[in-house]
Amino acid sequence: MTPKPASLSSGQLETLCKILADTAHGLTGSEIERLLRQAKIQDPDPTMTKWKRLYNALAARQNRDANADRVFAFTRLALDPARYVGQHAVFEERRATVNTVLAMCGFEYREDGRFVVVAHASTLAEAEVRANRLRAALSARGVHPHVIASCRAELVQQNVFHAVLEACKGVAEKLRSRGNFQSDGALLVDEVLGGDSPRLRINAFTSDSEKSEQRGFTNLVKGLFGVFRNPIAHSPRTSWTMTEEDALDLFSLASYVHRRVDRAV
Repeated sequence: MTPKPASLSSGQLETLCKILADTAHGLTGSEIERLLRQAKIQDPDPTMTKWKRLYNALAARQNRDANADRVFAFTRLALDPARYVGQHAVFEERRATVNTVLAMCGFEYREDGRFVVVAHASTLAEAEVRANRLRAALSARGVHPHVIASCRAELVQQNVFHAVLEACKGVAEKLRSRGNFQSDGALLVDEVLGGDSPRLRINAFTSDSEKSEQRGFTNLVKGLFGVFRNPIAHSPRTSWTMTEEDALDLFSLASYVHRRVDRAV
């Protein structure tokens, strides 16, 4: 049974409306009109600035009901995953910012389109830290910016499962770009880094020691795909048991690969 949400404070509701109706990246005026109608909420000020229009509509309905049930219904409609097919990053970024507000009233909107009860965040800073904890841990490790960029939306949501997958995809994309090949996985690694005359060399590749290092690095990158990417890409999230600590180590390994490939000639 879905818990009935308590009323949001005026400040929380205002912030929520500013997120959902953001001028550059939020709902359009016509989308607000349609979603309010679907949520059975009156639209009293259709000519106002978008976020103020939405705030007035939601605040009036919340005051009438003495709870935030319709506010949550509108939010669910606005963030319905089906509306974001082909726009996963947009969905995750918007969901992340909405969850920063919801955390302060003890709720979280999940990627499957459902609200769940979570521990209250007592301050905005706490809510933001909760939403960005994984990204902060990676920054503290000095992880390569391409690793963070390749899975930015997933990191915002602390979505370790998909963040690991996207980080590995980012390594593959770097190899394709630097090596000018379009293959994938172990074949891509061999084409770019392997063989007697590698397309990319991480060292001078003249001495036996340097050639051994090149071969070791090639096997390391193939291992990255074999251990992390391939099982993740072919397994349901519910059966995947990697801990966050292991995921952080994976990101560090991906970061190391990026840096060596950046310096390769």
